Amino acid sequence: GILDLDMAITIDEPAAITDISSEDEIAFNETWSRSNRLALMFMRMCVAPNVKTSVPETTKAKEFLNNIKDRFRAADKSLAGKLMADLTTMRFDGTRTMNEHIIEMTNLAAKLRVLGMTVDDSFVVQFVLNSLPPDYGPFQINYNTIKDKWNVNDLQSMLVQEAVSYT
Repeated sequence: GILDLDMAITIDEPAAITDISSEDEIAFNETWSRSNRLALMFMRMCVAPNVKTSVPETTKAKEFLNNIKDRFRAADKSLAGKLMADLTTMRFDGTRTMNEHIIEMTNLAAKLRVLGMTVDDSFVVQFVLNSLPPDYGPFQINYNTIKDKWNVNDLQSMLVQEAVSYT
């Protein structure tokens, strides 16, 4: 392209210019260096300041991009850990409706899926059941005795009906 913005990211840095470098090698080196400068400048403009300050300083566009990737890979791991902890320890305490509670739990599961974790619907059903207070004991016993297992939507509609009888 005209700017060759991606050249420094897609093509390895050429060897340094020497006395025996051809005109083509010199021209390619200059084009690559320009691409590197522009790509680096462009990426630094686009990346949020708090992210920029947390990645190692570099003069190479490809390295800058890899540093950003590494930072987010680590962030994804800690985020996944937090989401998993939230999902497994969340309790229904009546401060929100049953509907809101279940929607929040399914949203946590969806966020985990986006991060590449397999969160089966039956796991979410189990997490929701585990989040219920003791007065839902009869409901849980009833669920465990029925033959067909519900998906989250079935459980949600049953619990929303059930919640009415506890209020």
